[in-house]
Amino acid sequence: MAKIILDAGHGGADPGAVYNGRLEKDDNLRLALAVGELLEQNGAEVFQTRTEDVYDSPFEKAQIANREGGDFFVSFHRNSSPEPNQYSGVEMLVYDKAGRSAGLAAAINAELAGVGFQDLGVEERPNLAVLRRTKMPAVLVETGFLNTDADNRRFDAQFDEIARAIANGILKMVGLADAGFAPEENEGDKTEELPGGSSGAGAQERLYRVQTGAFRSREQAEDLRDRLQRQNYPAFILYDEGVYKVQTGAFRRLDNAVRMEQTLRRQGYPTFITT
Repeated sequence: MAKIILDAGHGGADPGAVYNGRLEKDDNLRLALAVGELLEQNGAEVFQTRTEDVYDSPFEKAQIANREGGDFFVSFHRNSSPEPNQYSGVEMLVYDKAGRSAGLAAAINAELAGVGFQDLGVEERPNLAVLRRTKMPAVLVETGFLNTDADNRRFDAQFDEIARAIANGILKMVGLADAGFAPEENEGDKTEELPGGSSGAGAQERLYRVQTGAFRSREQAEDLRDRLQRQNYPAFILYDEGVYKVQTGAFRRLDNAVRMEQTLRRQGYPTFITT
């Protein structure tokens, strides 16, 4: 079982950024708890560095995470700018842009961009203790600017979508079903090269899949499948009448397939939905 360490930034006597009476520490905790609940619903083990308004230093939080152990560490924050309403968007901070930390950061950013946030990218911050001192891949999520009114309106109005987006990014990295998808809807994800277009799980019902390529060459199909899998998409090959079809997901609900298609298309893949 994948274990995720979630860290609600600041807390206690440290409010983080403050704007018109709004405290960053409160937004961080609310979001960390919501994401944790979604992760647990989808089969992940979750440990929260805090569940109430208390303070531990960033170094102490890294030590707590290391004692607990985990596959990933995600620290929740909200950004702030020198002047109100100066900037807008989400940003991911990592120790460096190599390895699984960068992959997790990109996955979360892509999901939050789908919610409507501007994607400000992934930045290296090797001086941050929660990124430098943790012994597992670590990401710090800046969920919009606390002193930008538009970002606050989005944070409040789309809170559930934001929590689901972050959970989805994490779940993709650990290979579990997305928080927006019921777990059983991905039963066909590991289907590989099933002749005649039939699948083992759910063969008697309509399943929606997102197709990203069809090849006469098995090698070309494998190259595309492997590229998708390296980006943590549940891709597989279906062999049908002499054609190797590269598909992703097996969803009972069309809207889930549409969400997957939109995500893949944003990544530059040609897509269409098939059954």
